[in-house]
Amino acid sequence: MSEAPSRDWAVATFVVWRGAVMLHRHAKLGLWLPCGGHVEPNELPDDAAVREVLEESGVHVRLVGASPVASRDPRALVPPRGVQLSRIAEGHEHVDLIYLAVPEPGYAGALIDDPTLGWYGPDDLTRLPLSDEIRTWTALALAELGDALDHALDDA
Repeated sequence: MSEAPSRDWAVATFVVWRGAVMLHRHAKLGLWLPCGGHVEPNELPDDAAVREVLEESGVHVRLVGASPVASRDPRALVPPRGVQLSRIAEGHEHVDLIYLAVPEPGYAGALIDDPTLGWYGPDDLTRLPLSDEIRTWTALALAELGDALDHALDDA
């Protein structure tokens, strides 16, 4: 009988602004990815998603999605847009919570100094060597969080 893999909770956040998706080329993996990383012990997944975007891009974001039911608690968590299991290495997997987000109102486009970090629109995305998975997620994020939402939040 094989040993069960170790698993970590992780988040990935596809941020959309003005018809473009924020991506970067991951230094260690060499892959084009959204901002993301591990959920820290005792950290809520929502907080991890927002924190990872801020740490990796310098952008304050708001997660998009509504709680499916009213909550008596003061804070209802935003449900992820998707959940998937990713094999990271032999014997190790991530339970990935995939979020969609937009910058907080008033955002003007600034990003931290990383030559691969940027806003990539549909034309740019066709030229980037994205995995099928990331290509599918970027298309979904753009379809669900188009310009109309971006401008409505800019005006908020």
